[in-house]
Amino acid sequence: ERVVPVGHPALEALQAYLDVGRRHLLKGRSSDYVFIGNRGKPLSRMALFKIVRRYATAAGISRKLSPHKLRHAFATHLLQGGADLRAVQEMLGHADISTTEIYTHVEGSQLRHAVNQHHPLGRR
Repeated sequence: ERVVPVGHPALEALQAYLDVGRRHLLKGRSSDYVFIGNRGKPLSRMALFKIVRRYATAAGISRKLSPHKLRHAFATHLLQGGADLRAVQEMLGHADISTTEIYTHVEGSQLRHAVNQHHPLGRR
């Protein structure tokens, strides 16, 4: 089990799904799963992949998008925004911090900024 904080827009979308979409998919049945398919069964990896692709196409996103790429972007944006590596590790459910470190892409501008801000010779 993992706890991942979400923003207000995501919470509203989740609530709308729970109130309308999920209820429609259940058709009176019950399920312990949050995300389910047409038969009330847990959503498979492939079904989620197809949903992401369908919405990406509808949004005019031409690159190949996948749930993994969304997860990668989520982690990368958190870390680039200054989030703690350990917190991101917890959210992603990585047992080893080195797995999370894969998401710590350092761009040239970030390197220059680090030198200019933190090295005595960079402040001249």
